[in-house]
Amino acid sequence: MECKLEVWKLAHQLTLDVYEVSKNFPSSEKFGLTNQVRRSSSSVPTNIIEGQGRQYKKEFIQFLYIAKGSLEEANYQLFLAKDLEYISNEQYMKLFDLCTRIKMMLYKLISSLK
Repeated sequence: MECKLEVWKLAHQLTLDVYEVSKNFPSSEKFGLTNQVRRSSSSVPTNIIEGQGRQYKKEFIQFLYIAKGSLEEANYQLFLAKDLEYISNEQYMKLFDLCTRIKMMLYKLISSLK
């Protein structure tokens, strides 16, 4: 399955990147931060594609807002992982930059649908 929206492609890449970096989190975080950051990051492309499949534009916009909220959640959890030294500053900045690009694309998409 693949969505043609560029924002979905970047959100999917974010999820893959988060899964990769979170492999190195301590085992004590398996049901904590590891699970949380994986769920929040995967929620972004999930909500984009679910919204795109809805019948009405208003519903799509609502799912894009949910995706944006999940993105903010993932962004904070990555910041926390950096401060806990689970990921390097370099890894965090790469993911932060990707989150910022996705956020801007979500804003533009929402604006274009209104």
